[in-house]
Amino acid sequence: MPDVPSLEADSFYLMDFDSGRVLAQKNADKKVDPASITKLMTAYLVAKAIADGDISLSEMVTISEKAWRMKGSKMFVEVGKDVSVDALLKGMIIQSGNDASVALAEYIAGTESAFAGYMNHQAKQLGMVNTQFKNATGWPAEGHYSTAKDIALLSMAIIRDHPSIYSYYKEREYTFNGIRQYNRNRLLWRDETVDGLKTGHTEAAGYCLVTSAKRDDMRLISVVLGTKSDKARTRHSQSLLNYGFRFYETHKLYTVGEVLKTERVWYGDQKQVSMGVSKDIHITIPRGRYQSLNAAIVIDGELSAPIKSGQLLGKVTVELEGEQLASGDIIAIHAVNKGGLLDRLMDSVKLMFK
Repeated sequence: MPDVPSLEADSFYLMDFDSGRVLAQKNADKKVDPASITKLMTAYLVAKAIADGDISLSEMVTISEKAWRMKGSKMFVEVGKDVSVDALLKGMIIQSGNDASVALAEYIAGTESAFAGYMNHQAKQLGMVNTQFKNATGWPAEGHYSTAKDIALLSMAIIRDHPSIYSYYKEREYTFNGIRQYNRNRLLWRDETVDGLKTGHTEAAGYCLVTSAKRDDMRLISVVLGTKSDKARTRHSQSLLNYGFRFYETHKLYTVGEVLKTERVWYGDQKQVSMGVSKDIHITIPRGRYQSLNAAIVIDGELSAPIKSGQLLGKVTVELEGEQLASGDIIAIHAVNKGGLLDRLMDSVKLMFK
């Protein structure tokens, strides 16, 4: 494998979306100012509230004076006016509006500080162990930090959990109140496979960019933090994506519901049970190495009825040259009930001789 591209960035992280394999990283757990990339968590929680039925895209939000007075990037809402959740969400994601972010945070949690607590709770749920939020915008604040790895995990959750809202991230422009603004993610114009996610910039954070791109059936997530310019974050992000797509490939090996193996069952009303994986299994490997993969299924001893549908029966592991790349639970695809008295007696005799 060729070396990972050398990037002039404080930290970076490149991972495959489906397998979770890390393809390149530098200072992945270094705590840094995430700037407006913070809005990814704000948008995630808004999307979650919509999915949970707590709010809807058509609901109207009254703009507070605090939201209206926000400095930095804005969508230019007016104090006291009612704006839809949908418009505010687009203003936050596409235009990076600090005013929109605060308005949405207040609408969901009452205050921005209360919403920050909600953000931190969700971060823990997603495994973002080196992240702490103090606000909904990324406005510089002491104790407000995240890492390249944590941001990648959040990006994965956005794409996975709320695909309908994720479509907003690929929009190149948005016009509100007669003011047209363009998405600051330049890769949306330069690479047609890029469909998200977010830029960020403060003096402390430098220029940051989180991107995701899908080519054929492979999706990558790239996080580049702390570069010196807008051009640098764009160039470095493109280099990481090109490296990942050029030298790696991702395969879906097993699908939920697919029968991988059948095994003898004792004392049951059926003699066989069909088995498969509890969740889809993907692997990411260097290109051209698919034929070198080795997979093994290990069943937990003799199987006896009753067996419930979904019951854990064993493990499957996938290795490449002795390195384990993936593993998953093997479960029963269907139930096997206890057999009649005669069937059980016959199986007892067979097992004695077996």
